[in-house]
Amino acid sequence: MIQVVVKRDGRIVGYNEEKIKAAIRKAMITTDLGEDEALIQKITDRIGMTGNDRMTVEEIQDRVEMELMKSPRKEVAKRYIAYRDQRNIARQAKTRDMFLEIINAKNNDITRENANMNTDSPAGMMMKFASETTKPFVDDYLLSDDVRTAVKNNYIHIHDKDYYPTKSLTCVQHPLNKILKHGFVAGHGESRPAKRIETASVIACISMETAQNEMHGGQSIPAFDFYLAPFVRSSFIEEVKNLEKLTGDDMSHLYNKEIEDFISRDLDGLTGEERMLQHAINRTVGRVHQAMEAFIHNMNTIHSRGGNQVVFSSVNYGTDTSAEGRCVIREMLNSTYEGVGNGATAIFPIQIWKKKTGVNYLPEDRNYDLYLLACKVTARRFFPNFVNLDATYNFHEKWNPEDPERYLYEVATMGCRTRVFENRYGEKTSIGRGNLSFTTINIVRLAIEVMNIQDKEERIERFFQRLDEIMDLTARQLCDRYEFQKTALAKQFPLVMSRLWNGSENIERGGTIEPVINQGTLGIGFIGLAECLIALVGKHHGESEDAQALGLKIVSHMRSRANEFSERYEHNFSILATPAEGLSGRFTKRDRKSFGEIPGVTDKDYYTNSNHIPVYYHCSPRHKAKIEGPYHELTRGGHIFYVEIDGDATHNEEAIRDIVDLMDKNNIGYGSVNHNRNHCPNCGYEDAQKDVKHCPKCGAQFETIQRITGYLVGTTDRWNSGKLAELKDRVVHK
Repeated sequence: MIQVVVKRDGRIVGYNEEKIKAAIRKAMITTDLGEDEALIQKITDRIGMTGNDRMTVEEIQDRVEMELMKSPRKEVAKRYIAYRDQRNIARQAKTRDMFLEIINAKNNDITRENANMNTDSPAGMMMKFASETTKPFVDDYLLSDDVRTAVKNNYIHIHDKDYYPTKSLTCVQHPLNKILKHGFVAGHGESRPAKRIETASVIACISMETAQNEMHGGQSIPAFDFYLAPFVRSSFIEEVKNLEKLTGDDMSHLYNKEIEDFISRDLDGLTGEERMLQHAINRTVGRVHQAMEAFIHNMNTIHSRGGNQVVFSSVNYGTDTSAEGRCVIREMLNSTYEGVGNGATAIFPIQIWKKKTGVNYLPEDRNYDLYLLACKVTARRFFPNFVNLDATYNFHEKWNPEDPERYLYEVATMGCRTRVFENRYGEKTSIGRGNLSFTTINIVRLAIEVMNIQDKEERIERFFQRLDEIMDLTARQLCDRYEFQKTALAKQFPLVMSRLWNGSENIERGGTIEPVINQGTLGIGFIGLAECLIALVGKHHGESEDAQALGLKIVSHMRSRANEFSERYEHNFSILATPAEGLSGRFTKRDRKSFGEIPGVTDKDYYTNSNHIPVYYHCSPRHKAKIEGPYHELTRGGHIFYVEIDGDATHNEEAIRDIVDLMDKNNIGYGSVNHNRNHCPNCGYEDAQKDVKHCPKCGAQFETIQRITGYLVGTTDRWNSGKLAELKDRVVHK
């Protein structure tokens, strides 16, 4: 006797004979003889009584076909089979239509979900096919019923859901010194330890490319200057030895000579050892410059993930005050300023200047000159962004300016905004750690559901009740994913779980990654604080002090709940100011379909990114910093502050410094600038005019560089509809 039925999505439900009767009845009424209730009941009874106690939907349908074929009503069997085939076709139609759009390289929100992915290429198409067919598998077999329902009803979004079955982690900050010192094995090849700056540069690229194929997020180097500095000296020694071969003189006393700065100078007027020393310095600087050029070029051309994406890479630098470290920084900035190819702005790596008072922020600081150069480069090339090591929550009690390894205690960020620093289960550091997975809550929908409650206090109280319910569910979902991830074997991630992740050197290749991954973070993100506040109190936080107070209360509450989850589940939970790209429009469209067009809430094609003031709101950079700054301390899983600059920023380095000053004064953790930049790929001409499509010199079509979330794209052709609508609404902050 049938007791339970296994549905197509894997769920188990109780047996219901009425569904069999209804299906047979639908087939009968399409025939000339019509319904036969006695036969319907007879067939249903026979199937129910003779079946196994547990059967699948398909098995039951097969039995219905057999019973109908044995009955006097064989024409009903034919109609039933035809009806069943039609249902199968209907179930597959959505997938078919989606696949056809990918095949035909259509521009839509599915193919343009990630602006860094070229889904028009064969490899990109293949990855998109895999992605879109994997997500339903995750829904059907890896998510709990309540989580699946929450996703379906637009309350949460599980990021990188297509990578869920792979058990991969999101991202990691590379301890590049380990790889440069010991080498590594990747795939069918292996790398020896580096000896010179050129090799170190290439290995840095290979490290990030290899790890990108083992993870579903971005890759970052947390102390690029410190890691590469030793290879400036070794390359210098190599140049001195070349001079020894040329002259026959012993110059070994120059190998470790203290050098104030590695700066290229003219040899005219120099003689003897002074001339030889400067020649070796000049040669070394030239090699460092070429190595940085090669690094940037490789990060914009080497593809990962089956050949459809360049590596989503970041590098942090700015606090190494040694002559060698300063050389790395200077030549990295100079190479970035020059551009790649025909003078184009490099999209990757995302470059991040680590701003630190006493090191590089004040005129008397050793690296202040390089900070000024960084601002000059940012004014032209958008990068570097700026991470504020002076923010109160970025302080590390072990940081010491005299410590040659002080970078271990400096926060580093990556990509759009991801931050990992605090750690309940190991050393407080950014290095060798990353995010495990994150899920975003649609706080706008929660606000819409209660916005018609007339009493304000009751409305807000009910919002927080619903927020707690969804946060509890989100925390459980992240823990479920963690339980799944921890069963992965170390050998599945040959580089990440041998050289990169903290503690991975202590686990066996055939063992699981469970002993080490709790060093990472589980992120709970949110989107649309502005729209949420408009739904709750009628105004967003940029235009109302009351709304700002409520906004801070909401995010503070989320932060407190994350701390509770950390204690309860014994994981590193953090709150993330979600970098919504594909998500910004997806949430909005579905909410508009459910609730209609609500002014200020669902009347646009996107929700505002995380805790930002809406892009359409006119305000000064000072006001924007004052409002958004307090949220950075609460969102320690990642955040970003940006200012939209008007006109040609190339000659306005002071504006960049003003923005960094705002970050300093408002305790902002991470920031950047955005401005218009047109580049002609044909002749290299650049300008900052808006709404100009073609080069005035040669007529070729411009490439317009834009910041999409925290990273750049060289064309808006791959932007989805939500982000394009947001781009159109952006106003200058002045």
